[in-house]
Amino acid sequence: MTKDSAQLAALGDPTRRRIFELVGARPRTVAEITRQLPVSQSAVSQHLKVLRESRLVRAESKGASNVYYVDPAGLGQMRAWLDRFWSDTLAAYKLAVEKPPEGSK
Repeated sequence: MTKDSAQLAALGDPTRRRIFELVGARPRTVAEITRQLPVSQSAVSQHLKVLRESRLVRAESKGASNVYYVDPAGLGQMRAWLDRFWSDTLAAYKLAVEKPPEGSK
C-alpha cells in the first residue's frame, strides 16, 4: 500500500475522519478527543495509531500526556497527490471547453 492510499484508507473510517477534524481544529490529547466521541479511550488510541502510521497526525509528549497535531509533512504529501488529479482534471476541462463544437467550421 502506498503512502497516499494508506492516508486515504485511514480517512475512510468516519471515526478517524472525525478525530482528524478535531485535531485539525486544534491540538488535543487523547482524553480531549475521547470526550468528543461516542467511543472508548482505547478505541481513540487505536484510531490515532492508524493516523500516526499514515503520517496524518503526530504526537508530542507534554507531561504525562501526548498532544496530537496534524502532521504537515504527511498532509502535504497527500495534498500534492490530490493536486495532481485536480491539475489533470482542469487541463482536460480546458481542452473540452476550447474545442470547437461538433459540426462547426
